[in-house]
Amino acid sequence: MGLKEACGIVGIASDTDVSYEIFTALRALQHRGQESAGISVFTESSGIVTLKGMGLVTEAFSEEDLSEIKGNTGIGHVRYSTAGESSIKNAQPIEMHIVSGMIALAHNGELVNAESLRNYYKEKGWAFFTTSDSEVIIRLLSKELHDGRDEVTAIKDVMRSINGSYALVILINGRLYAARDPMGIKPLALGRKGDTWMVASESVAFDALGLELVRDVQPGEIIELKNGSVVSHRTEVPEKSAHCFFEWVYFARSDSILDNVLVYDVRKRIGEFLAHEAPVDADIVVPVPDSGRAHAIGFSEASGIRYAEGLMKNRYVDRTFIMPDQKMREYNVSVKLNPIRSMIEGKRVVLVDDSIVRGTTMKKIVSMLKEAGASEVHVRIGCPPIVAPCYLGIDMKTRAQLIASDRSVDEIREHIGADSLAYISIEGLVKAIGKDRNELCMGCITGEYPVKIEGERLRGQSTLEEYLHF
Repeated sequence: MGLKEACGIVGIASDTDVSYEIFTALRALQHRGQESAGISVFTESSGIVTLKGMGLVTEAFSEEDLSEIKGNTGIGHVRYSTAGESSIKNAQPIEMHIVSGMIALAHNGELVNAESLRNYYKEKGWAFFTTSDSEVIIRLLSKELHDGRDEVTAIKDVMRSINGSYALVILINGRLYAARDPMGIKPLALGRKGDTWMVASESVAFDALGLELVRDVQPGEIIELKNGSVVSHRTEVPEKSAHCFFEWVYFARSDSILDNVLVYDVRKRIGEFLAHEAPVDADIVVPVPDSGRAHAIGFSEASGIRYAEGLMKNRYVDRTFIMPDQKMREYNVSVKLNPIRSMIEGKRVVLVDDSIVRGTTMKKIVSMLKEAGASEVHVRIGCPPIVAPCYLGIDMKTRAQLIASDRSVDEIREHIGADSLAYISIEGLVKAIGKDRNELCMGCITGEYPVKIEGERLRGQSTLEEYLHF
């Protein structure tokens, strides 16, 4: 694989202490970021108190830490950096003192105009203390509040200024708000148990705490969560949304429900469609654990080829997409996965995974299987070739990083050492997700983006020149 996602966020309003609940929810969202974790809770005695640490949630906080921050409203964050370096100064939530009190903010996503906003306000004398685009958001919000805007109006004004993907949780003193970008690029869901209300990047966070998934936060929606109620505020939104398709393909946990679609079902359908689009004579279907498992099950059932767990995963090793350094990712593959020789030897193997980005990981896995005695390795991929960068929250910033940007499928097959290689079609992917193509952000596989990005094609335009003179 080799991808990195931005973050996971959570916010809870209750009539009891929420610090341990936020901790538990962040553990359920750990797959979305393993670099750092943070919790901000509003306390009656000290206002907003924030704890942050590097590493996993269980490494960042101790039981003693959680016992010292007691409050009924709070937010949390797990991070992988796609904008801003990996360091404690960029860990979230970001906290800021203003004349009327305190703000804490956590952000999943990435702004495409963060740098221009940062430069604009630097010229006006603002100082920035992190390299995170999330600091741009909280500083704009503090300015709006300082200028006398009420909290909802201030958030709306900030949303008009920023461009890109974002799901936000915001504490303004003891009041909790959540917001989703107008195109719904990043996921955000709303859950409830009694008088406790919660938002999270994925529904699995609700499952961990025994809450019920109520609905998704709508694109462009701002909600205030209170003990016992939720107040919704809508903003203007485009006619079409742009949900990130990669959430269903890879990033989200298989047991999550995103925008009313169960992730596991999508991945299984992808495998079924792959089997029909790219059949192959083989003895076993082997997933790349864990990301390719549901895809492989679908492929096996549709093709009639036996499913086999031919690769054993070391579950105490981080997901390779989280590793900040390419060299570390390469080394991590051999530590993370080990073939079961008795299962593989002499077999024609269909190896199923969610995607190929750089090709380094897949090349290593194919080599592993052949060294374990596989007579043939046929690779099937549950995402079309990634040919263009992502500017909206995935660490794929240049075409040079992407093996499919300048290679044909057969050239990629030769590079990874497979006997055959096939990707699901864009049409098959869209059908598997079950949404209209125009409701999905597919910029990295089509080269057409749902937001304006300098030098790139805007979704729906006929020519690049049309955009450049827009």
